[in-house]
Amino acid sequence: MRSLALCGVLAFALAACGNAADDGADGGSASGSGSEPSAPRPAPTGAVQETVAVTATDTTCVANKTDLKAGVVKFVIKNDGGRFTAVYVYRADKTVVSERNNIQPGTSADLVVEIGGGTYELACKPGHKGDGIRTPFKVTGELQVAADPRVTRAVDEYRAYIAAQLDDSIAKTQEFAAAIKKGDVTKAKALYAPSRVGWESMEPVAEAFGDIDPKVDLREADLEAGQKWTGWHRLEKALWKQPDTLPKEAKYADQLLADLDDLKKRLPKAEITAASMAGGAKELLDEVATGKVTGEEEAFSHTDLWDFDANVAGAKKVYELLTPILMERNPALVTTLDTEFADLQKLLAAYEKGDGYVSYTELSKQQVKELADAVNALAEPLSGLAAAVAG
Repeated sequence: MRSLALCGVLAFALAACGNAADDGADGGSASGSGSEPSAPRPAPTGAVQETVAVTATDTTCVANKTDLKAGVVKFVIKNDGGRFTAVYVYRADKTVVSERNNIQPGTSADLVVEIGGGTYELACKPGHKGDGIRTPFKVTGELQVAADPRVTRAVDEYRAYIAAQLDDSIAKTQEFAAAIKKGDVTKAKALYAPSRVGWESMEPVAEAFGDIDPKVDLREADLEAGQKWTGWHRLEKALWKQPDTLPKEAKYADQLLADLDDLKKRLPKAEITAASMAGGAKELLDEVATGKVTGEEEAFSHTDLWDFDANVAGAKKVYELLTPILMERNPALVTTLDTEFADLQKLLAAYEKGDGYVSYTELSKQQVKELADAVNALAEPLSGLAAAVAG
């Protein structure tokens, strides 16, 4: 779940929040439109056909044009407000097309998406809170189906990957839930982090179904007034802070499984393109920068390094699937990303313990800073992946 706290919680993590001249694209879900999520189709690619300037403040969200043509659209976002913000693109059915997070005051960022004909909404979310300030826009025309077999193959293989990751998470969550219902605190604690690995590696796709993520992965710190708290982190708190309440929490274990099963049924309807895959990879690095490096994600269990590794693995999978296309269009970027992924994974390996990782509380401030620097070094070139594969 994305951190809703300021990226500046730790001074050394500030660079992860965004750069004033960020030329990359971010987006975690698929593109398309309509009142229902569309069935899978070959992924379109191509050069940017529309560029939309978006000015975000703490009270407004203004696009310089709202009548667009179908295809690859680049939203150039300037945050003129006093708070960090996020920008989302929603379909008419309220599912997420794509998003860009952690745009700091006075900085700019790009969001590259592929969208077909239909009605949409642009939402600026100051502080990453609430439904956002909405600006409707219309897209006319249809997406052109790509003939490039490399794109089709990459999308098909990614679909298989995220389905397998979700299946793994469901299987391990079943064991986790069983331990909770038996009152076996020790076993449930041991199963908690492994149950989340699959989810963390494919979370940007899951977030396309906007109602699922808050149900399964909302942190206590991000609860809004009157919001019901369910999911992994509620159970995490019970296990590590209030184990005597575990019998009362068992129903939330069942609810977690039901919500993951709901996602499994809906997953085949997620629209996935090469650009959304690339944007999702960048989102996973944003997850690391804003939640894992700061230690905010797993506030009670301190199993952040498990999530950290899963986010990086999910991003690397996307990169590997898109490498044949990237090698043709930007071979220098391939060299850079190979190096930065290897450096970050080598650094992570130093904290392995048994089948998992040491507690995040065992890391010194200097070690946390080293991880943050490695994440930033990877995130910057990875932000260019979406634009490279789109055009």
